[in-house]
Amino acid sequence: MANNYPTPHIAATPADIAPVVLMPGDPLRSKFIAENYLDSPKLFNNVRGVQGYTGSYRGCRVSVMASGMGIPSMGIYSYELYNFFGVDSIIRVGSAGSMREDIKIRDIVLGQGACTNSAYIEQFKLGGHFAPIADYSLLCAAVEASKQAGARYHVGNLLSADTFYDDDPEMNPRWRRLGVMAVEMEAAGLYINAARAGRRALAICTISDSLISHEATTSEERQTSFTQMMEIALETARRA
Repeated sequence: MANNYPTPHIAATPADIAPVVLMPGDPLRSKFIAENYLDSPKLFNNVRGVQGYTGSYRGCRVSVMASGMGIPSMGIYSYELYNFFGVDSIIRVGSAGSMREDIKIRDIVLGQGACTNSAYIEQFKLGGHFAPIADYSLLCAAVEASKQAGARYHVGNLLSADTFYDDDPEMNPRWRRLGVMAVEMEAAGLYINAARAGRRALAICTISDSLISHEATTSEERQTSFTQMMEIALETARRA
């Protein structure tokens, strides 16, 4: 492992960060998880306001650090955590927009796979299409944690989109026809980096809005009230 730490984005050493990291997009959600769920959380990073904490959850050492928005930002932070800081597993905890009628506001979606319209994979010059998928052991642990929590959960494909505001009104219906559950912006980049580093990854998201019914939660609700997802992710981390 290269001794490239601190990096331009993470002011820490490998000893500061746990083997399992929860990654919300929002730095304030990272702070909320640390303050409400971790015992003795210690701030290890605040570069660019991207807060990272390490503490313990039910006796298990866990870190939580924000990824920012989109695959480029997730790509930087997850790459550095896997390749410079020795992190084994990253669990994304984020929000997603439902693309199906049966998936409702506040349901949990577990990303077994992550489709994408991003060009991120092209750097590897594969000459074909790579299918970004979650780690099976993390996925199984998350399914069991979801059952124990009594959550309404769904397992399947996510869409990691590069555009939040898309100019093509037919884009989402085309993905929906292929059974995609929900749209978010980071999972595919995380899964690709995990595959390249030989590490583990999983995206657990709460449905924050529906592209079908047009219901939506507020930014404050997304930051502090998606606690069932946080607890499922922490239980998954504990079993990882």
